[in-house]
Amino acid sequence: MISNPSPSIDRLAGINLYATSSQGIGGSIKKKNEDFQVKELLSSKYLASIQKVQDDTHIFPFYQLEKNGIDSAHAIFLIRRRTGIILKIVGLKDAKATTIQYATSNRFKKGTKQAIKDFTTNQIKLTLLGFAKRPIGKNFLIGNAFRIKITNPLKANSKTLNNFASEIDKIGNYYGLQRFGSERLVTHLVGKSIIKRRFDEAVELLLTYTSTYDTKYSKEIREKLKDVKNNPSLLEQIPKGMDIERNLAREIINGSESIKVLRTVPITIRRLFVQAYQAYLFNRTLSTAIENEFSLIIPKDGDLCFDINKNDLEFGKIRKYSGSSFGKDKIQGIPVIRLPGYSFQPGKNRFDKLVREIMHEESVNSKDFFVKEMQELSEAGGFRQASYFCKDFAYFAEGEHLVIQFSAPKGTYATSLLRELMKPPDPILAGF
Repeated sequence: MISNPSPSIDRLAGINLYATSSQGIGGSIKKKNEDFQVKELLSSKYLASIQKVQDDTHIFPFYQLEKNGIDSAHAIFLIRRRTGIILKIVGLKDAKATTIQYATSNRFKKGTKQAIKDFTTNQIKLTLLGFAKRPIGKNFLIGNAFRIKITNPLKANSKTLNNFASEIDKIGNYYGLQRFGSERLVTHLVGKSIIKRRFDEAVELLLTYTSTYDTKYSKEIREKLKDVKNNPSLLEQIPKGMDIERNLAREIINGSESIKVLRTVPITIRRLFVQAYQAYLFNRTLSTAIENEFSLIIPKDGDLCFDINKNDLEFGKIRKYSGSSFGKDKIQGIPVIRLPGYSFQPGKNRFDKLVREIMHEESVNSKDFFVKEMQELSEAGGFRQASYFCKDFAYFAEGEHLVIQFSAPKGTYATSLLRELMKPPDPILAGF
């Protein structure tokens, strides 16, 4: 059995161990936003359908959104407030990065309205590239290309890096810490409370949960928030960055029940809670599979697998492996793990057995994920590939620093590869 344990904060997210044997190179990331660059990769068919001039069929303005030091949700909100444009995007990008992503806006009938050509602030640059027949959707996003600088690595010699490159296919496709709240890993805990119908507990976690990385002031505020109903003056003390907590506290002071309090959280964020708990169960399953030395890239009979062209990032159909299902016409079978949800019906393959065992340990079942009281948070389940899949991994020195480049399918966390490369003693202090 593999035994190379992760730092304690990783384990709180279900990431229990490292899969690679290569020595960690140390260093840190995200010292500057420019150190972490991300660019979305769209389907070539969708891009080919874009044309420069609007006509009767190309009616959706298609934009490139470049941003620096602001997350996607706040960027979209700012653009709407300043210009009136309602943008649709398909990927959420962090604030601690420079990113390029794509968006469409509401359709315009030719001759009635002119699409705004560009909009610029010190953090955002929005550029009209043309017009699309259809609004952008998740099906048109293939993946992301990354260029990441690792500052002051300690052991970034060519031997260590080559050893790591040879082990990339052993890496698990974990959900990264940012999926759970980064230094304050609370989203999955809230999600579990919601599916178990412990709504009071969910509110309390959002308001009062603290971690070792919270500031002294944050801990003091969250301690006081335990009795906010009897201390309405606390609203004035809640910092600007805790807008969700302020809305929760205000609703509690107004005497609302817990479900109504939770619904003060914007729906896009609210849905992340149950999804984060699904991600936690996935991570635990993956950790157990790696610990028991399951191959994540070589399918076994009964495994469910994504079709994927060996030279592409775009996943195809899901098929059951039977020994001769794949390997033709450059099609590779990538084993997948089911995400629990209300439609979860496990089979008998090796991964399904692990998911079932972990759900039993967590005292949850598939029916829990249909939340009758908050149906907008119900989750059917899904599939996610077990192994970390990437293309064009490369590295080069930049002074005392190391730059790595690669592309990965949508939904894949760059930090899941970085943690295996760097193996930081404290991921948060290292910029994760």
